[in-house]
Amino acid sequence: MSTFLATAYPWMKALHIMSVIAWMAGLFYLPRLYVYHVERVGPGETESLFQTMEERLLRVIMNPAMIATWLFGLILVATPGVIVWSAGWVWVKLAMILAMTWFHMWLAARRKAFLAGENSLSGRQYRMMNEVPTLLMVVIVVMVVVKPF
Repeated sequence: MSTFLATAYPWMKALHIMSVIAWMAGLFYLPRLYVYHVERVGPGETESLFQTMEERLLRVIMNPAMIATWLFGLILVATPGVIVWSAGWVWVKLAMILAMTWFHMWLAARRKAFLAGENSLSGRQYRMMNEVPTLLMVVIVVMVVVKPF
């Protein structure tokens, strides 16, 4: 098994990076859709258009990309010699990945609130939340590339 993982490593890494890019694109765009939904949409036909766009982004792009990111990431972690578990950067990266997954789930919960007509957040609040994936991404990339500790 470890021979297969070592041989497949470049492919798993490439698939992991592609999955992360797709997931991040959704994490950047969905909060922005929520801003427009709150600030520029009244009840009616336009609202259903936004709800359709939000649902498709989440279910067709973001959910599969998150699952693929986790799957390929776990395969990379299982590859012998890739991770030194005594290094601090690994644990910081893991915490940031868990935070990003929580944020994804929070966005999905916000979509359900929109559908139920129970959204309680303003466009300004969604704009602020739109910065969360950027901050998490910066920390993750620094941990993986620089490995500061």
